[in-house]
Amino acid sequence: MPAKMQRSMLFVPAVKWSLIPKAAASETDAVCVDLEDSVPASEKQTARQNIVRAFAELDFGNRARMMRMNGLDTKYAYRDLIDIVERIGDRLDLVMVPKVNSASDVAFVSTLLSQIELNRGFTRHIGLAVQIETAAGFLNVREIAQASSRIEWLIFGQGDFAASMRMPAADIGTMDEHDRLYPGHRWHAAMQTIVAAARANGLACLDGPYAAFHDKPGFEHACKIARALGFDGKQCIHPSQIATANAVFSPTDAEAEYARRVVEAYETASAAGRGAVQLDGKMIDEANVRMARVILDQLTTMQRGKP
Repeated sequence: MPAKMQRSMLFVPAVKWSLIPKAAASETDAVCVDLEDSVPASEKQTARQNIVRAFAELDFGNRARMMRMNGLDTKYAYRDLIDIVERIGDRLDLVMVPKVNSASDVAFVSTLLSQIELNRGFTRHIGLAVQIETAAGFLNVREIAQASSRIEWLIFGQGDFAASMRMPAADIGTMDEHDRLYPGHRWHAAMQTIVAAARANGLACLDGPYAAFHDKPGFEHACKIARALGFDGKQCIHPSQIATANAVFSPTDAEAEYARRVVEAYETASAAGRGAVQLDGKMIDEANVRMARVILDQLTTMQRGKP
């Protein structure tokens, strides 16, 4: 089980200092201070300084502390790691790597982090959150998920994935005319593949953001689809989305109670030497128990993650 729940991850632009303390005090499970898409090229250096200041000065409580570096196809990536990790690497939980195309991309970041940690004497290894958001990343996700022991999260990036695949899309994460036209869920293949790669390697997985942050019903629907496919949580671009993500990706009281009853009924029957178990007119076997224990494990993790 993960040490904490990953139901919600709030993005905050590194260039907007006033928003970072608010994010650190929010109800999100993880805060990601972003250096990539939300920061203009002219402000990258200022954004790096804000990240150093944030992780040096602010109390993030029990929230995972993350930064998203710039892509490896840019001139900013290596300086992001050196300028920031050398200074506050002992206070950073994860580095998010965007647009990962291959295992070698992960190896590059992991090696550079190892050299920085060794040089600075950091005793705790920094984890990686890997974004799968290109055609190459989708095809190579199996190898990517196994590329480094640092990897903790796999994340689906729908917007850049649509661009890479040349799939028309009106916005990031929302439903448009193309989604309504397609006889199914357009992102199912990529999303289910990412979940499978994560589960096969003991990783967490998050769905990408939903750009229309005023559209609460639409965001909730997107969260429910992601949970149905097995995702642990969802990225948020606005604090108003956090409560919905936390609620959708938490077991309901009814789910928790039924899970307890399934496990109790099966254990009682097993202790009595009965192989066939019935509950509420349904047969229960070991597969039902495994599904129930997933719910109970999530509850345990939620309790562990509370301050």
